[in-house]
Amino acid sequence: MTYYIIAVAVVLLFASLRIVKEYERGVIFFLGKATGVRGPGLIILIPIFEKMTKVMLRTITMDIPSQKIITKDNVSIDIAAVAYYHVVDPMKSVIAVEDVYKAVNQISQTTVRNIVGQFQLDQLLSQTSDINTQIKNVIDAHTEPWGAEVTAVEIKDITLPDNMQRAMAKEAEAERERRAKIVAAEGEFQAAVKLGEAADIISAHPVALQLRTLQTMSEIATEKNSTIIFPAQFMTTVADAFKTIKEDSHK
Repeated sequence: MTYYIIAVAVVLLFASLRIVKEYERGVIFFLGKATGVRGPGLIILIPIFEKMTKVMLRTITMDIPSQKIITKDNVSIDIAAVAYYHVVDPMKSVIAVEDVYKAVNQISQTTVRNIVGQFQLDQLLSQTSDINTQIKNVIDAHTEPWGAEVTAVEIKDITLPDNMQRAMAKEAEAERERRAKIVAAEGEFQAAVKLGEAADIISAHPVALQLRTLQTMSEIATEKNSTIIFPAQFMTTVADAFKTIKEDSHK
């Protein structure tokens, strides 16, 4: 009989021992009533009367499944996101909600759909960071009574319809062409300004035009051309140029 009692006591002792890891906490229930949070380390429970529910405190990475959303400008898109959250109050996470992971997942899907639907497609693509922050704040407000804190929400994939992708590609191509035309026009304008300045200088010094013509012919001769035609008018002008240079040298 004594051995039987000792055996029962040993079994009850081992049944009452629990080990709670560093990243866990144990919510204790005494006859169904929550009495506190214990851990980490070795936990001793009163057999039969006390029960423990473990809660993990590590950050949980939760995928928000892809879902179809209609933006404010009536564009149908598929959006997938990811949320990061962790439990800050183990007691609330056990008592206030049946399954904190499922609850956070469902409210995240609803919030992503509601928030994204308030923006136009262009805003969604250009203001993703601000939209992520807004989604995170809304989800965090819902999860606070459950003892969970959402640290970040990121939209990781936006799938556009094929016709919308083609339209955006055409828009981007047209924008590139517009920029190219503007750059070319600016180049033509700058070239025209410089040519005008050069023309003003040449008009003040007629000899400069003749020297420039000779230089151009010299450049042509380097391209293995064997014949250069000098117009008669040009020869007269060259003679006048040399005459002018001679007169200038005698002064």
